[in-house]
Amino acid sequence: MADSGVWRPPRPCEAYRAEWKLCRSARHFLYHYYVHGERPACEQWRRDLASCREWEERRSAEAQRSLCESERARVQATQKHALVWALRQNPPADWHLPLPQDEKDQ
Repeated sequence: MADSGVWRPPRPCEAYRAEWKLCRSARHFLYHYYVHGERPACEQWRRDLASCREWEERRSAEAQRSLCESERARVQATQKHALVWALRQNPPADWHLPLPQDEKDQ
């Protein structure tokens, strides 16, 4: 990324600020708590925002490294979940047959 000397953060700093603000909102808190049973972790968004601002102001190599690692971890976290259903290449051989009927339904 830094080869050409014109490295840019993966997202604009405003995107990190918006994500941090959303993460801290009451609506997101309630949703996250309901779904996951725990408080949302917003600290990484705050750190990313601080790193992005530091990169814009000082072109800090540490800020660049921090943003790259954070985005890499985010991508890996989204890819680690396996599919719930196995994907089929072809339909089952008996797909055209009528479904079995329960004795109760007749």
